Amino acid sequence: MSASDPRPGDALLIVDVQNDFVTGGCLAVQGSDEAIAVLNRYIAAFRDRHLPILATRDWHPAGHFSFKMRGGVWPPHCIAGTHGAAFAPALELPCDTVIVSKATTSEQEAYSGFEGTELCARLRDLGVRRILVGGVATEYCVLSTVHDALRLGFQVLLLEDAVRAVDVAPGDGERAIEEMRRLGAKITRLESVAA
Repeated sequence: MSASDPRPGDALLIVDVQNDFVTGGCLAVQGSDEAIAVLNRYIAAFRDRHLPILATRDWHPAGHFSFKMRGGVWPPHCIAGTHGAAFAPALELPCDTVIVSKATTSEQEAYSGFEGTELCARLRDLGVRRILVGGVATEYCVLSTVHDALRLGFQVLLLEDAVRAVDVAPGDGERAIEEMRRLGAKITRLESVAA
């Protein structure tokens, strides 16, 4: 049995796999379809072991201050209750997945799933000590979530084959993975985790 295998005290945390961030979305991350296929295999492994699965989502009001029309850097995306904000249909989330919404008010930004949410409390209530993290985008919300998880004392396994980057500058994703490693995350892939 590998040290990466899901075990009691672990949770799977899926970051922002929403329609606006996957193929066809207004902020589509290249390769997101491949990441979803891998995430589904992690989901199956966690379901088989009756271990918790959580998923973060951007859940913005229509006038969110990060949108270009308000001087922000992003086009309108993941507006609460819209198709774009829904989880990608290819993602096989179980019905008991714990959903954590972030950046839910007009003047609040949250790249991290922990920022302004109940994520930490939910993980503590579930007895989680180690988090396996995948999703999009590597250098934005995944990096920020991993950073906060480590700061809060959780062990983190970054699922390298289940994340994808925007790569505005070539190599941004790889640099983010190296930053997470430097911060203390362990980097793993599906072949290292028993399915």
